[in-house]
Amino acid sequence: LAALRPGPITSTTASAKASLRAIARRWLALDDEIKAHDVHLAQLTKQRASELVEAHGMGPGIAAEMLLLVGDNPERIRSEAALAKLCGACPIPASSGKTNRHRLNRGGNRQANAALYRVVITRMRGHQPTLDYVRRRTAEGKSKAEIIRCLKRYVVREIFGYLCAKPEPVNASPAG
Repeated sequence: LAALRPGPITSTTASAKASLRAIARRWLALDDEIKAHDVHLAQLTKQRASELVEAHGMGPGIAAEMLLLVGDNPERIRSEAALAKLCGACPIPASSGKTNRHRLNRGGNRQANAALYRVVITRMRGHQPTLDYVRRRTAEGKSKAEIIRCLKRYVVREIFGYLCAKPEPVNASPAG
């Protein structure tokens, strides 16, 4: 459509062709701009969190979302439970009587929660340890929503290890 040559606009067909040509060219220009921004985003996230970008199911977009969530001060997030609460991936008790269960948290950062969901779904499609986990939990009687909730928490633990965990101090041998 971007290569259309509508000619003189003397009919509704020529007008439609001119409009389609303009829209197609704008779409191509925006697509090129998005690709350029994606390259810059990939470079920036690779510099800051290369291990996170390379983890299965994660990429520059997910890593950028998590970096935004953590911010410039990852020390403020003291535990993986705090990060899970910030992402809205912590379990909330929904027990009644003798039934003991948990439900999904609807609070927290919704964009981060959506990013976790995308990672979990990607892993459920082609990551063998995740597929084994899903098979095992399904045999235990867990629903798909409960399994996704558990997997989100697991992904949060992994992200906490990449972004927030303090490096272990190196124990130097005492002199003397």
